Formats: sequence, C-alpha cells, structure tokens
Amino acid sequence: MKLIQMTVKGISYSETQTGAYALILSESEGDRKLPVIIGGFEAQSIAIALEQEVKPSRPLTHDLFKSFGERFEIIVKQVIIHKLVDGIFYASLICERDKIEEIIDSRTSDAIALALRYNAPIYTYDSILKKAGFTAAVSSGEKKLSEDNWIQNFVTEQSKKTNLNEDLTELSVKKLKDLLSTLVLQENYEKAARVRDELSKRKS
Repeated sequence: MKLIQMTVKGISYSETQTGAYALILSESEGDRKLPVIIGGFEAQSIAIALEQEVKPSRPLTHDLFKSFGERFEIIVKQVIIHKLVDGIFYASLICERDKIEEIIDSRTSDAIALALRYNAPIYTYDSILKKAGFTAAVSSGEKKLSEDNWIQNFVTEQSKKTNLNEDLTELSVKKLKDLLSTLVLQENYEKAARVRDELSKRKS
C-alpha cells in the first residue's frame, strides 16, 4: 500500500461547539487534506510544538516524553497513521534505539505531537486519504464550500456526536453505557469520565 507524507497545516476550532478542535494534515505533494478531531489538551500541545517561540515554564507531557527518550537514546523516526475505523484514526510510532526498531501503538494526536518535537515525518496510506480526505474545493450537495467552511462544518458535526449538553441524569443506564462505549472508542476520556461518574451514582 502506498504511503503518503503529510505535514501539519494547522489546528481549527469550532465556532459553535466549545472545546472542539480539528488537526488538519496536508499532503506534502498534493492538495488533499486530512482532518483529525482532537481534544483541547492535545490541541494545546501541538500548537506549542508548532510555535517554536512559545516555551511552557514546565515541560508538558509530550516534552517530558521527548526528554525521557533522549536521555535513553530513543528516537522517533516516523509516524504512520495506518487505520481508520468508525471515524477513529489509529497511528504508530516507529522508534529506534541502538539500531533496533520498535513499533509503538499511539493515539494519532499524541503521535503527531511527538513527531513535531522529533522533526519526524508523518505518513498515512493513500486508501485513508481517499476515504477521509478532502480538497480545497469541496462539494456538498449542489453547493461548493470553501475549505474553511468545510472544516467548520466537519468539526461541528463531529463534536455534536458526543455532545454532553443534555442532562445526563435524564438518560437511561443503557443509553449511558452506550454513550460511554462511544466516547472511549473515540478516546474522548474527559467526557467519558463524566458519564462514568453518572453511572457510578446510579449504583450507589
């Protein structure tokens, strides 16, 4: 399968959904882009890595990981976004120590935050780009959307799927369990914790 090198184009946030961000990856030799929904913490970590002038007073988790890796002579050689299932991207870190390579499973947002810190290339498969990518001029029904508008719509629609604005106390135990499973699959642990707490209250 053909690997396509990607670069980080930037981070977009929803103007209508609080705390909803999309990381936009751009094809290095083409015009396709790949949007990846990420959380607020991951967005902050990636933004800091992109802005070289901004240095936090204490190391963030990804900075700590890099310092740990460097101390033990572990490098991140590349990141591969290798799978897309139910809207969730799966990534791997290709690491090396003493000329021995290891493949480590990772959330895509974490993998990219580390790739930026190690100046490691980011790849995905052409099949994933064909399935989930978009181009600057995107058609939606009979109208054309600008890239910015498409991204806004995408972030808003994706965040609505796990929106917890409704009162959790009004949901049945079954709906709470279904919602918890969805949030865990989407690696949205902050919201998953709120649902878990509501389920715990029902048991007590």
